[in-house]
Amino acid sequence: MRKLYIVRHARDFDRIMKENHCVKNTCFVVYYQENQLPYNRYGISVSKKLGNAVFRNSYKRKIRSIIDNYKKDYIKGKDYIIILRRGALEKEYQELEKQLTCLL
Repeated sequence: MRKLYIVRHARDFDRIMKENHCVKNTCFVVYYQENQLPYNRYGISVSKKLGNAVFRNSYKRKIRSIIDNYKKDYIKGKDYIIILRRGALEKEYQELEKQLTCLL
């Protein structure tokens, strides 16, 4: 995923999450908001409660991989914040992929 497509700033995270458009399942919570850009932007959050830095970064890489594989199918012009839940820890990659594509 290119750096252009990443939500980086805390104020952007807060703005998107305060909009209260969200969808949930056992693995993910996805907040979304319209943006005025011709592409989507994604922010990924994995809590420190779920594991150490190596663990969190590995899950972020998995989520980025899923986004890259399916980004042609998503509606353009939105910002997404993807939060990993504890229910995702015992799931395989294919199940995570299925769950996330269902929400997006």
